[in-house]
Amino acid sequence: MTMHLPPNATPFERPLEQVAFHRTELSVILSLYGRMVAAGEWRDYGISHQRDVAVFSVFRRTAEVPLYRIEKRPKLRNKQGIYAVIGTGGQVLKRGSELRAVLRVLERKLIRAVDLD
Repeated sequence: MTMHLPPNATPFERPLEQVAFHRTELSVILSLYGRMVAAGEWRDYGISHQRDVAVFSVFRRTAEVPLYRIEKRPKLRNKQGIYAVIGTGGQVLKRGSELRAVLRVLERKLIRAVDLD
């Protein structure tokens, strides 16, 4: 196995790692995203992978600020939970260590009252 280092790194330095969503996590998130798109609530998304956080942002329109951010922060695993759903104003809607449980706060938006007139 060959490890390629950045040009300015020495063999004794570890290259910077990024936090990313795993395939199973993305499957759960994209399943919810597809249902929300079908309901007409969401239209676009963006994914960002950084050194300490991975973010899945959801947009109503492409040129707006995100409606929700689904964040994965492994450093918070033992404290508040690895996953969080954050609203437009930066308020934390739900935090936890189980992704499906955290996303339930967004699934409630799919449940609407049906008018039986």
